[in-house]
Amino acid sequence: MHISLISVGTKLPNWIKQGFEEYEKRISGPLGFTLVEIPLVHRRKSVPANRFIKKEGEAILAKIERHDYVIALEVTGQRLSTADIATRLGDFKSSGQNLVFLAGGPDGLALDCRARANEKWSLSDLTLPHWFVRVLLAEQLYRANSLLQGHPYHRK
Repeated sequence: MHISLISVGTKLPNWIKQGFEEYEKRISGPLGFTLVEIPLVHRRKSVPANRFIKKEGEAILAKIERHDYVIALEVTGQRLSTADIATRLGDFKSSGQNLVFLAGGPDGLALDCRARANEKWSLSDLTLPHWFVRVLLAEQLYRANSLLQGHPYHRK
């Protein structure tokens, strides 16, 4: 099993980079975790946002393998508790299937990316900056894996 996060954006605040790198270190070994960054398409006011989203979506889809199990991170997706994520992670680990998470840019994910997804998860009902999702997902994957291993990191 290998987990990837395909995320739009390459210019992030340092505190986001540091937070993500901390959890990335913690999960890379046990979960085989990789971040794939997709450059944010330059926005212009005179061009509709759907054109930018479409280009970013094409770049995302080019990184997905045919047999990957894809989860789009969407505000309208299924809300899961940490225990739910741990259960799903355990299922994925048992199957050995590669897991790919998709995080869009500031304007969201392209329709084609959402259509390709096997599932859609919401990490929060809050509107979050697109780059913040990286830290939140990495921490929750670490927490879920810790829960599966009986590690005391997760406390109720």
